[in-house]
Amino acid sequence: MDWVEKYRPQHLQDVVGNSGAVRQMYEWAQDWSRQKKPLILYGKPGIGKTSSAHALANDMNWEVVELNASDQRTKLALERVAGAGSTTASLTGASRKLILLDEADNLHGQADRGGAKAIVEIIAASQQPIILIANDYYSLSRDLKAATEPVQFRALQARSIVPRLRQICAAESVTCDPSTLDAIAERAGGDMRAAVNMLYAAAIGKEHLLAGDVHTSAKDERSTIFELVGGVFKGRRDADLLRMAVEVEDTPDAIEQWLEGSLDNMPDLASRAKGYACLSRADEYIGRTYRRQYYTLWRYASAVMLIGVADAAGGHGIHSRIMPPSRWQKMGASKKQKAVRAGLTRKLSDMTHIPEDALREDFFTAISILVEQDPAGYVREFELDADELNLFIHDRARATKVVKDVAKEEKAKEKKASGKEKAPGRSRKPEDDDPAGDAGEMRQDLPQGQATLF
Repeated sequence: MDWVEKYRPQHLQDVVGNSGAVRQMYEWAQDWSRQKKPLILYGKPGIGKTSSAHALANDMNWEVVELNASDQRTKLALERVAGAGSTTASLTGASRKLILLDEADNLHGQADRGGAKAIVEIIAASQQPIILIANDYYSLSRDLKAATEPVQFRALQARSIVPRLRQICAAESVTCDPSTLDAIAERAGGDMRAAVNMLYAAAIGKEHLLAGDVHTSAKDERSTIFELVGGVFKGRRDADLLRMAVEVEDTPDAIEQWLEGSLDNMPDLASRAKGYACLSRADEYIGRTYRRQYYTLWRYASAVMLIGVADAAGGHGIHSRIMPPSRWQKMGASKKQKAVRAGLTRKLSDMTHIPEDALREDFFTAISILVEQDPAGYVREFELDADELNLFIHDRARATKVVKDVAKEEKAKEKKASGKEKAPGRSRKPEDDDPAGDAGEMRQDLPQGQATLF
């Protein structure tokens, strides 16, 4: 067993650092009730978020039901696993179930379609405590942030990591120089998991660990695109910028777009114009690279754009968040819209028994006119969400409002129906608006959706 799992903290008192966050978790769990919002633990990887959640469950004698990014997180899958777990009692004798959703900020693409919405619905109906875990809190949807209470985990300081490494060495009967432990803690960059992995890799087959044994097991210190862009605007040395450009995973054409998206941070218009000129020249080299398949030209493109934009920025730095290029966001929105349209077409095809091609080419416009006239009715009939309704009416705000209003009406009906079931001896009287029996039977003979449309 690797040392990360072997020495994972079993109780909250064993968690290293982040005492404020740990205290907040314990106070939340100690007097948990359905009125309390779920917690969302956020911060960089390897600093104890998931371990703290499991340690809390151990301390409170709670069973853990966990989903992470390796599982499919569609609406159906979430409702089947987490939804059922959040409304039923534990079968193992535990006092409660802790529903733990790891990597909640990685709900993306068609595979996780409806997942974020399903989480919000599960939170509203849950009878068990829920904890979500994310690396990037700001990438979560607005609804999800409003429904949860944030708990921030910060990177650990090296002086907090060293005592835990010393304990592990003692437990494994490995002697280690203090300077070696200090070096591991510094290289880990606040990541306890990385520090333990470095120690484990360096100590394999050894009883005494020296500083020279650690260099081969150092944490991957390759630069990120954020560090590269920040370094360009801070005016780092030319050699450092070229080295970082080789280390990042992005190709020069992607780096060019990241730099272009940050040119608004230039101190004045003249500097911005100079930056665009350097990017334009670099783009010529990138174009020749692809046309001629001569990738040696990439080094010229990198040198022109990195050194040129750094000179234009003049060490001014970036005083706002580094964001992906705006064109990528537009492409992502277009890709999402295509996925929504494809999913909606499949759903309507199944409900109306019309081939997808025919539905898309011959009927979509007619259906849009009908939905525009009665959006609430078709939201109920076709179980549309806000994205799907927006495809028909082309009004995001109105689509969101209609879907919310329909959801409120459905909840009110369910509440009223449950109240009538609890009241004995009461029977429902037929109302004037009720359809005749024959008409109701005719509707039952038709597939869902076909009665409304045709």
